[in-house]
Amino acid sequence: METTTWGHTLYELLVENGIPEVYASYINVSILLIAVLILVAIVDYVLWKIIRLFSSRLAKRTKTNFDNFAVTNRLPRFLAHIIPLLLAFELIPIVFYDFDYGKGIAIKLLQILGVILVLRIVRSLFQTIRDFLKTLPRFKDKPINSYIQVFMIFAWAGGIMMILAIITGTDVWKFLTGLGAASAILLLIFRDTILGFVASIQVSINDMVRIGDWITFEKYGADGDVVEINLATVKVQNFDKTITTIPTYALISDSFKNWRGMQSSGGRRIKRAIIIKQQSIKFLANEEINEMGKIQLIAPYLKERQGKIQESNQEQNIDKSLLINGRNMTNLGVFRKYIESYLENHSAINDNMTLMTRQLAPTPQGIPLEVYAFSSDKRWQNYEYIMADIFDHILAAVPYFGLEVFELPTNLDG
Repeated sequence: METTTWGHTLYELLVENGIPEVYASYINVSILLIAVLILVAIVDYVLWKIIRLFSSRLAKRTKTNFDNFAVTNRLPRFLAHIIPLLLAFELIPIVFYDFDYGKGIAIKLLQILGVILVLRIVRSLFQTIRDFLKTLPRFKDKPINSYIQVFMIFAWAGGIMMILAIITGTDVWKFLTGLGAASAILLLIFRDTILGFVASIQVSINDMVRIGDWITFEKYGADGDVVEINLATVKVQNFDKTITTIPTYALISDSFKNWRGMQSSGGRRIKRAIIIKQQSIKFLANEEINEMGKIQLIAPYLKERQGKIQESNQEQNIDKSLLINGRNMTNLGVFRKYIESYLENHSAINDNMTLMTRQLAPTPQGIPLEVYAFSSDKRWQNYEYIMADIFDHILAAVPYFGLEVFELPTNLDG
């Protein structure tokens, strides 16, 4: 009765002064509504100031940066709306005492605002958790955004259903059962979301891709670093600074190359060949071996090898009037040994990993001689420089062994 009397004070005063009851009711509800809105706004503003002051002081005193992210994502601001909203719930029945229809609309509107406020608080909380987890080393490369988006999808779906249930005046559970027939349509609408969610879980559990990984995905033209993993897409910043967007489910349905293994290993692989003309390959005479003995890197090898070959040929009484008889060294074999020695002494090559120079199967162009080694420096620019420096030297060294590199003939060739 007290609330009714308080809410009708202005109404009774107007009626006593000769204002018709209908007009008095409208004037009363209008003024009370304005007064309540002003009161709620003042309370909201004061609470926001108090909470902001408290949260700022708390953020300065605590060592963790969780509260800093909470302030950045406006979590205290949304929490400050709770009490004003509850106050409005208490005052609205007083304001609309004579207008049951208007009171029903106002209550529904406040309930909808309450649902939206809860959703905003939940989203702000999840964003705060996301930002905080990204500062932790073990969560830095995890697709946290995907999980946050999944939670928010469920939250928004539940919120929308509650809002529709409030508008229609039906029970939430009855409203949900009424959507059973539309489940197939919902699955079709959220197909990519569901696929992305499943893919995100598999990518995370199997540790297929992390933020910061260098991946190559030829189907989508991606070749660069993963900068973001979301529920539906993976963003790759290519080396030309363009951004390629890949569907998350493509990571488990298609083939791609992840260079993380190389980046976490002790070196980056160098695998490149030069093609030697077959006509330039020959056995080496003693005079030629002695001449090559001036090359310091292989001088000890040539001396030891030549001694063993001569000893073997003498024991077997080999006729060396023809070089083909008995054991011999070839210029290609010596050159291959020279490349290995050069790589073993190269400061930029990791000699703890596989290192070899191998001869591949002959081709119509010639004999491929392939370098297989690992550079210690894995950075792209430095890696390319190291590889170019090595092959500059190898190509320049070819003539010293009486060999020739294959080149397609041109009109300038004599």
